[in-house]
Amino acid sequence: MLTFAVSTQFNWAFGLSIYVLAILFLTRLPYQRMVAHGMEPIRAVYYNRKLVHMLAGGIGSVMVPLVFTDPWYPLVSGLLLTLLLYVAHVSGMRFYWFQTGDNRNDVKFALMWASSVSLLWWVLGNPWLAILPSLYMAFGDGVTGIVRNAVIRKRSKHPIGNVFMLLICAPLGWFIGGQADPAIPVWGLFSAIVATVFERYEFGLIDDNILITVSASAVLLFGTYWESLI
Repeated sequence: MLTFAVSTQFNWAFGLSIYVLAILFLTRLPYQRMVAHGMEPIRAVYYNRKLVHMLAGGIGSVMVPLVFTDPWYPLVSGLLLTLLLYVAHVSGMRFYWFQTGDNRNDVKFALMWASSVSLLWWVLGNPWLAILPSLYMAFGDGVTGIVRNAVIRKRSKHPIGNVFMLLICAPLGWFIGGQADPAIPVWGLFSAIVATVFERYEFGLIDDNILITVSASAVLLFGTYWESLI
């Protein structure tokens, strides 16, 4: 049975890795279409980056508690993706349709995804709580970027994006937090609010991907242990 479980998880890890790679390459098509219709290439890049956030990071996050029983698989898969994206940057062979030369935020996204999912799973023992910060980073920040790009028409930290981010993240935090043991719906909601606030800031190499996952994870850890004491 153990061999079968390991084999099944490995197959899922392999299949999801192929899916993520397909997303990375297929998003070149909407980039080409947007540019062909007159959009500035940098704006097309930002749209595409958020598509990758949601389709790769978001869907990948949702699949974690559904198909894995061991946090090692998402950790290793995420770190391999981090390495691929980093090599693409340093080799000069960037995925130009979603990567830019002036930052490596996509690398940090993959690294924080792998780190937060695996560490929270190990500490809390709950894969659904473990994916919550990555859902904020993928879907919440993804919608934020799309709204800002559409309204402000450039990369910015305009608060209109945070309004839409909270609309996405608040229900996720409340619902998933409520399914935990002990149930922490209020702390889940608070983690969504904190992640939404921190998304607006960047401090040098510490970008919003790091701030979202670290701040939300801290709230969930504190909330879980607080509720276990009362």
